Amino acid sequence: MPAELDVRDAKRADIRTLVDLYTAAGLDTRGPHDETEMRMNWDRMHTAAPGVRVFIFSLAGRPIGTYTLFVLPLLAHSGAPEAIVEDVAVHPEAQGQGIGRRMMEHARALAREAGCYKLALSSNQKRVEAHAFYERLGFERHGFSFGVTP
Repeated sequence: MPAELDVRDAKRADIRTLVDLYTAAGLDTRGPHDETEMRMNWDRMHTAAPGVRVFIFSLAGRPIGTYTLFVLPLLAHSGAPEAIVEDVAVHPEAQGQGIGRRMMEHARALAREAGCYKLALSSNQKRVEAHAFYERLGFERHGFSFGVTP
């Protein structure tokens, strides 16, 4: 696992970097990632969920991974929040080097610090290799995820 892996909070000015990472990693999308639309989504996301954080991981100054972390306050579970990981992307040239593992360890540590009762993520049903990866990291299949187009 690369020791020189750097992590930082992404800023709105990093949209081009995020577009490049999402595209290279083949992150599920309804079409090409559009920078203008992503800037609007960034603004909307940070307005609706002020605590949301997007991270960029770099190796030797080159961005090679990203994920988004939501920490959501809840009423149940004795008021303990839930952490949700979304938009996980590792550049294909950096896959297999422990980057994804480091990213999920980072997310888990932040969720623990925030007092979350669980860290959750979802993965497209077709991404069998990703499922095996998450299970190797200690994630367990938990219930069912349902979706519908509104």
